[in-house]
Amino acid sequence: MNRIAEFIKTNRKSTGLTQEDFAMRSGLGLRFVRELEQGKETVRMDKVNVALAMFGMEAIPGKKEGLTSATK
Repeated sequence: MNRIAEFIKTNRKSTGLTQEDFAMRSGLGLRFVRELEQGKETVRMDKVNVALAMFGMEAIPGKKEGLTSATK
């Protein structure tokens, strides 16, 4: 989730949006945007995809980084 948090924060800032502006334009709550950017692990994925859609992206299933075959 930290990669998504970093992506959202970096892209939000590069477009000149405050967290408040981003929340308003995306239709998400300010609290959610703050928690997402802080890397909270229990955020709802449907809302994560709403945030990512602001930048033409979406979260898709993939292998978790750092896992070896012994830890799977």
